[in-house]
Formats: sequence, C-alpha cells, structure tokens
Amino acid sequence: PPPPSMPSAPSAAPGRPVTPPEEDGMRRSHSPMQNIINFLLLVGVPVPAILCAGTLFRCLESQANEPIASSCDEYAWLGALIRVDSIHPVLTLNVFFFVFVNVSFYLIALLQASTWLIDPYWTLIPPLLALFYRFHPSRAVPQMDTYDHARVRADIAFMLVCLWSLRLTHSYFRREAWQFGEREDWRFAQYRRQLGPVLWIPASFFMVYVSQQVMLIGLTLPFYAMHFHAENGNLLLDIVATVVCLSGILFAWVADNQLDSFMSRNRFLKSVGKPQVLVLKEGLWRFSRHPNHFGEALWWIGLAIFAIASGGPWWSVFGFVFNHACDWGVTLHLIEDRMLSRRERREAYKQYQMHTSLLLPLFPAQTKSHDE
Repeated sequence: PPPPSMPSAPSAAPGRPVTPPEEDGMRRSHSPMQNIINFLLLVGVPVPAILCAGTLFRCLESQANEPIASSCDEYAWLGALIRVDSIHPVLTLNVFFFVFVNVSFYLIALLQASTWLIDPYWTLIPPLLALFYRFHPSRAVPQMDTYDHARVRADIAFMLVCLWSLRLTHSYFRREAWQFGEREDWRFAQYRRQLGPVLWIPASFFMVYVSQQVMLIGLTLPFYAMHFHAENGNLLLDIVATVVCLSGILFAWVADNQLDSFMSRNRFLKSVGKPQVLVLKEGLWRFSRHPNHFGEALWWIGLAIFAIASGGPWWSVFGFVFNHACDWGVTLHLIEDRMLSRRERREAYKQYQMHTSLLLPLFPAQTKSHDE
C-alpha cells in the first residue's frame, strides 16, 4: 500500500525558490521543437562566460609577454577586467555573474516570458564558480602536476561539488519529466501575476537574478578560501568536511527518491480512480517535514568546514549563514503555507506538523512539533 503522506517540496538548494511537485508554476504549451531549442539554450548559455574567462586568464598569465600583453590591451573590456581582478578575484567573479547570468538570463526571460533558466542553473553554476577559482592564475594551490595537502583538499571539494550538482540536476529534470523550460518556479509565476507585467519587468531582475548572485557567490566562497588561502590545515577537519558533505548529498538523494516514488504512486492511484495519499510520512519524511532541505544544509555546512580547514578568511562562510537564514526563516515557512493552502489536505498536514520536526530529523512527537 502507498505511504500515508504528502511531500513538502522537492530537493533544492537552500534559499532557492522551489516548486512543490503537486503544484505547477506557469505551465505553457511546449512543443518538441521548443524543448530542443531550450535544451540547446541550456547547454550554450555558459559558453561566452567560459571563453571570456579563458581569455582573461591567458592575459593574466602572460602580462610579462609583450606581444600577448599588447593584444590583450587592444580590448578595453579585458583591460578593465584585469584592473578589477587586481583588486580582488571575487570582485571579478561578481562582474562575470552580473553580465553573464543576471543580464543575459534576464534578457532571455523577457524574450521567453519565463524565468525557467535560472532553476536548472542553480545546480550548474556552483561547479562553474569553483572552476573559476581552480584555474585562476593567482591561486595559491599548486599546479595540476603537484600534490600536497591543499591540492588534495581542493580536488576532493571539486569532485564533491560535481557529485552534488549531478544529483540535484538529475532530481530537477526528473521532476520536470525531462522537459526544458515548460514551466517556471511557482513563486515567480505568482509574483508575476501579483505585480502585473509593468512592475514585474523591472522587479524580476532583482527578485530572480540579483538575489541569486548574492546567494551563489556567497555559498561558493569556500572554494575561494581553498584556492587562495591554501594552508595545509587540519587533516581531521578535512575528513569531517568530507564526511559531512557526503552525508548531506546522500541524505538529500534518499529523500528525493522517496518523494519521487511517492509522487509516482499517487499518479498511479489517480489514473485508476483511487484516492491519493495526502501526506508523505514514511522513510526520512517520518522524521523531518523537509529532509531534502536538511541534506542540502549538511552539504553546505561541509563545504564551509573545508573553508575553515584551509585557513580562509572569516567571510568565506558568510554565504552559508546568509543563505540558510533565508531558507530556514523564510523559504520553509512559505512552503508550509503552500502545503496548507489546499483544503483537502489541510487537516492532514496540520497533524503532520504537530508530530514531525520542521527540518532537523527527530523522532515523531506525540503531541507537538519541533519547529527549529
């Protein structure tokens, strides 16, 4: 028999808008050709940023070489980026993000009347940001053919962020039935309706894109710490960081798979005319109403521990603190309100709230919840 429950939300990075699986965002007619076009857009949109970063890095490495340096000086944008990078590489990365994500994605959203592209790129941007630090000419870690403790730490962290991205990207597209751009996040669709087209056009630039810059640049600051403040550090901390990261990835993966199985079962019940189960209370969902968010939090905590182990600056963990304050203080409660908005499951979900922890996995309470 199906488990007696209903999900809270599919796995997503903390702070990021998420779409409850039983609720659509702004769904639109979606032809196979449009799906192909959106797939090509998804694959091709980072190419200009990658090419520009590669050109910048070659110029930074070759400033002592007069012919190459002069060719770099032919382009005003390169000279400007080199001056920005001389101030701080994180500032350079913010310039890249603003131009190639905020502005580019915003223009695409205006043309397509949908913000869908930022959703999959939440899972794809962190490895790209890690690559920026990994190949930056001013990095402190040794070259690829030289290994020490700092290099091994950076390599392990990079493999882990790729594993995290692969898991979350698969979860996202599985939820979307492998459709590219068929719908945008339900919250953005709701804001679009509430604000109206005139206000939404300027507001969406800040609500959808600038906010993502603060979160994603902040969350990936540990990679700056690992590559630019590469002390040998504490082996024990590195081991703890690795275990916490892997535990978070595994925890979120299990939660997502349980949720997907639950949703598949409910679709089957609906297809045969039987009543659907209202609330998912089995597996990890018995101990937490949002176990996928807990797994994501563990992942980012582990990454922050890597930053501490590398001897990075205190602000390299700022992204985790800021982003999870938004997730725990705002996002989860918005999702909870969304879960209670449907009359047919309201009472069942209230009972679930009474007995099940909001985030931290705890044994079910007899009479009250544990909303951390």
